[in-house]
Amino acid sequence: MKATNNYYDVVIIGGGVVGCAIARELSKCKVNVAVLEKEDDVSWGISCRNSGVVHAGFNNKPGTLMAQFCVEGNKSFAALCRQLDVPYKKIGKLVVAKKKEEIKELQKLKQQGDTNGVDNLQIIDLNEVKRLEPNIEGIAALYSPETAITSPYLLTIALAENALDNGVSFFLNTQVKSITRLNNSRFKINTAKGEFISSYVVNSAGLYADKIARMVGIKKYRLYPCRGEYHILDKNVSWLINHLVYPVPQAGAGGLGIHLTPTIDGNILVGPSNEYIKIKNNFSTTSPVMKMLSAEARKFLPLISPGYIIRSYSGLRAKQSPSSEGGFWDFVIEESDTVDNFINLIGIESPGLTAAQPIAKRVVEIINKKERLSPNPNFNPSRKGILRFEEQDEETKKALIKQDPDYGEIVCRCEKVTKKEILEATNNPLGARSLISIKYRTRAMMGRCQGGYCLTRIIEILREYFDLNPQEILLKGDNSYLLTRYRRNKENELCKKKKLLSLAEELPV
Repeated sequence: MKATNNYYDVVIIGGGVVGCAIARELSKCKVNVAVLEKEDDVSWGISCRNSGVVHAGFNNKPGTLMAQFCVEGNKSFAALCRQLDVPYKKIGKLVVAKKKEEIKELQKLKQQGDTNGVDNLQIIDLNEVKRLEPNIEGIAALYSPETAITSPYLLTIALAENALDNGVSFFLNTQVKSITRLNNSRFKINTAKGEFISSYVVNSAGLYADKIARMVGIKKYRLYPCRGEYHILDKNVSWLINHLVYPVPQAGAGGLGIHLTPTIDGNILVGPSNEYIKIKNNFSTTSPVMKMLSAEARKFLPLISPGYIIRSYSGLRAKQSPSSEGGFWDFVIEESDTVDNFINLIGIESPGLTAAQPIAKRVVEIINKKERLSPNPNFNPSRKGILRFEEQDEETKKALIKQDPDYGEIVCRCEKVTKKEILEATNNPLGARSLISIKYRTRAMMGRCQGGYCLTRIIEILREYFDLNPQEILLKGDNSYLLTRYRRNKENELCKKKKLLSLAEELPV
């Protein structure tokens, strides 16, 4: 299997955590792989807008791929994060019962988890709940010490960078427009950046996987966007909880309920909500849901105050089950039975983050059964991320500043991000240079002031070091100019070009 120019053995559509995990797993073999991502960077869809929880696997129905891959993923997650220099912390989870009748549900969850092979689950009483979580209201809980947290966007970026280092090609801002089958059974993939030819296509397009499947005539899938809204609490109140705190899940719900999640960076997330919507890219937050989140959170944690909230955001789930049914349908990970060499990943919602590595292994197994892939002897499993200056001890900080004075200049005061970190983020291997790409790699603009102090300083760095005109700097690609006058000028230029093209078509030759 050889590739030249735009010819690849495997094209992966979608640069989320699962698509990037597949790319990395394939890079362990002698195979030419390309990842096509429609956004300006990897991880910008479902993958960056979730709770960042490494689930243990007791919420999933026994015998399903969800259950199998969640448990497998949980047990291998720490090792993966060590290889990729991604933060990971096993902090444990409490599913808290408020009423006596909910204790039976806790027992069912424990039994289900035991069946799935989850380790160390236990039902704890009121006294133990209070010992573990003094500020939480509840009468009993299911305690899962194996549940952990990570950074979902840093993991996705790390998987992509490691795959890139091992030979995978990444094409950002490359939206797939159509797919056709050639006479030699290869696929021709038409994109906004030209054509790609591939022997295999892996459809890992998240919420748009049903649309990609329809491009080759597969019409049996439909995905429903289900929005979950969140509050982010200030790091100053990280003392409120020590573990993940969840309610007892309700039957038929599209999620696991409004929960409290400590993040790997010290904030607390409140959410997500659970609302089926019609538009697949609607990441709005709404006043009624925001109020509901606070009210639900106070049932478990009365100390929460509106003044602790520094930001709100939303994420989307790729639900196979319609709103009339709710609940969870199992992952679909299979080669199409009507289109050879076209592999679909449908309905990869939670616990997709936890299960990403086992899902990737399953996809490689599907291809390997047909191709007998050879191992890549040069595969390097390790990747080094951007050094977090604030996390170093004082002696190391002094040495770093002596080595490079840019470590001595704080650009983001809230998150203590240095100029050196901003420069490294801007020079990332994937070539993404929007402000959101810098934000996800460094946490600049994620603190209490939400960029009020550091935004202008980051723009000045981009102007000075990379010769970028401030008017041309993008928030997140796709003409997302910060300065509205520049945006209007660009839109006017585009309109003029369209009018001229239209006029040219009408003129006689």
